[in-house]
Amino acid sequence: MIPEAPTEASGESAHRDRKAGPRRKARTLIGSGSAFEQQIGYSRAVAVGEWVFVSGTTGFDYGTMSIPDSLVEQTEQCLKNIEFALRQANSSLQDVVRVTYVLPNGAEFEQCWPVLRKHFGEVRPAAMMISAGLADPRMKIEIEVTALRSLP
Repeated sequence: MIPEAPTEASGESAHRDRKAGPRRKARTLIGSGSAFEQQIGYSRAVAVGEWVFVSGTTGFDYGTMSIPDSLVEQTEQCLKNIEFALRQANSSLQDVVRVTYVLPNGAEFEQCWPVLRKHFGEVRPAAMMISAGLADPRMKIEIEVTALRSLP
């Protein structure tokens, strides 16, 4: 049986993976509308089987292409962006099993804790925080998650 070609949740055309074989599962590519996805060549999220992998997501509001100055506000917006991608894959923040936080200034991570506790306090996913530079100096946090999803 030949697997189905991936579908693009953001409306872009789907493509067939040339290396796909009988054991490869169909992939659903989920876009956010960010120009970076086309420029760099990635998807906001990829759903395969019961898993959803959400790319590193920043605090940009993709509707206005603006970003708040506050780390706490950026953290909230990151999670809104992630939640939006997860919903497109039949998942939610409550289904997150792994999260990675990247901050240019690791000493500021504690400022995020109340927001993270609000969204993940009951879920308690496996987590890691990395201190590293981000692509834009306005970015104060980037969050990547892996979640389970409900299959149709």
